[in-house]
Amino acid sequence: MITPVEIVPGKKEKTLASRIAWLALIAATLCIGYFTHLGALGFVGPDEPRYAWIARDMAETGDWVTPRLYGRPWFEKPPLYYWGAALSFKIFGVSEASARLPSAFLALLATLALAQLTWRLYGAETARWLLLLLPTTIGMIGFSHAASTDMPFSATLTIAMVAAAAIVRLDVHSQTPERSASTPWPALILFGLFLGLAVLAKGPAAIILCGGALFFWALFTKRWRDAFRLFHPAAVAIFCFTALPWYILCARRNPDFLRIFFLEHNFKRYLTPEFQHIQPLWFYLPVVFVALLPWTPLLLRTLSEIRPAFQNRLNSGATPIFVTCWAIFPCLFFSFSRSKLPGYILPAIPPLVLLCSGALTKILATHSRLARAVLISTSIFTFILIAVAFQYSSQIRGLYQLEKFAHHSPGKLAIFGLVCLLSFIAALAILLGRSRTGVFLTAASLLIFFSSAALATLDSILSPRQLCQSLAKLKTPGEELLLCSIPRSYVYAFNFYLRREVPEWSRRTPGKPALVVIGSPACWSHLEGARYHLRPEMDFARWPVIELEAVSAAGLPAGRQSQ
Repeated sequence: MITPVEIVPGKKEKTLASRIAWLALIAATLCIGYFTHLGALGFVGPDEPRYAWIARDMAETGDWVTPRLYGRPWFEKPPLYYWGAALSFKIFGVSEASARLPSAFLALLATLALAQLTWRLYGAETARWLLLLLPTTIGMIGFSHAASTDMPFSATLTIAMVAAAAIVRLDVHSQTPERSASTPWPALILFGLFLGLAVLAKGPAAIILCGGALFFWALFTKRWRDAFRLFHPAAVAIFCFTALPWYILCARRNPDFLRIFFLEHNFKRYLTPEFQHIQPLWFYLPVVFVALLPWTPLLLRTLSEIRPAFQNRLNSGATPIFVTCWAIFPCLFFSFSRSKLPGYILPAIPPLVLLCSGALTKILATHSRLARAVLISTSIFTFILIAVAFQYSSQIRGLYQLEKFAHHSPGKLAIFGLVCLLSFIAALAILLGRSRTGVFLTAASLLIFFSSAALATLDSILSPRQLCQSLAKLKTPGEELLLCSIPRSYVYAFNFYLRREVPEWSRRTPGKPALVVIGSPACWSHLEGARYHLRPEMDFARWPVIELEAVSAAGLPAGRQSQ
């Protein structure tokens, strides 16, 4: 494990031009990594449209206490994300970008806070690398562009841990506790505030993850007195003032809240397979591997030094053990959960990237063959990642038989060629001993790819946004809209974009003409004898749409099929 005293500081930039270049590069990385194309894709999966619906309901009704989905209380998650998205809707209007803005903003805030901690513990060189590496990891880019609770939870917990590091008094130079008599009031306030916000983002898991990491740090380093500083009355009071009011108000207005939220959506989710997210014990190993791409080889470099850090845990090992416990405990804790989703271990990604940044600083200072091999493998990972993402759009369109979209425009081919060229030059630069240039080019290839909106071509496949916009225009007054065998992960998006719960089609009683969205080949067997025709305007969509004319009095399709 990399300790601060082992890292060889890089040369200080003495010219104004070099400082401006670093500042411009970091600003571009943060902007592109977190804020570029927030609305390029429609809402994906079941969570984004559900959470966006609840936030829109809060903004429209003014009820900021009880989350409601389709008019009914919904207690799956606390309200921090809903509040942020509802406020964003009020300021910027209802859109995918507005719904994802809270995640992007909190990701930026957490990155800056972690950079400050890195600068204090590891020096300016490592802090600069962290500001380049963290916003270019797949995990941070993906979840900062998601309208979900994962990034708000991870970001607020990260800032709370940064404040905790100051409270336990990790000294920069000697790595022994500072014995200053002054109380770190700013750190105590921030710790209580952001730990409370983390509890408002996802619930009691914030206390468990923070407390578990700090408990094992104190256990390994024997610094129990420092750990108990976290229970300062000021921090406890601010935490209670931040986290408890909403829980009290919501419980008073909704008698079933405490049972549903804590018992069903916390304890049962962790202890039972009721929510059907069953995965093997080792599930989070590949998740971490992918989330850290393309910088995963740097993490592998740090693993070889864990043992020396723990052997010297009572002296210079205190800081790396703090970061290691912070990173590993979420992975271990959720590995034993009966319900596993990739976003659960997002809180582990920032400290892991901190370790990667420390490893990179040391690698750049050594110029060994092993160091060059690690950096070259990073460039190769970048190339593979971009190549897979680039080809994914054409392959998935071919899978859904959307032939006229199964090709790439010249502009996309040019972008792909550019990032391939940059990856090759990066590897070549590393081989020639220009390791820092190689890292810059690797990060640049990622930023160019993500700033090109290449993944936006998957919008009509991953989200029904375009289809819903067309349905809203084509539907005539009095005509009903129905879904037939649409997967659950897409039904919520249909409901959000059409602003109502869209019913499932079945052999129904006589009624109005209907547009039916076909989600499975099995639906066609239910239409035998029905009078309908396909809507050619919908041939771009993943799901065909038919116009069903009538049904019989017995509730069965009437008339003859017509194409």
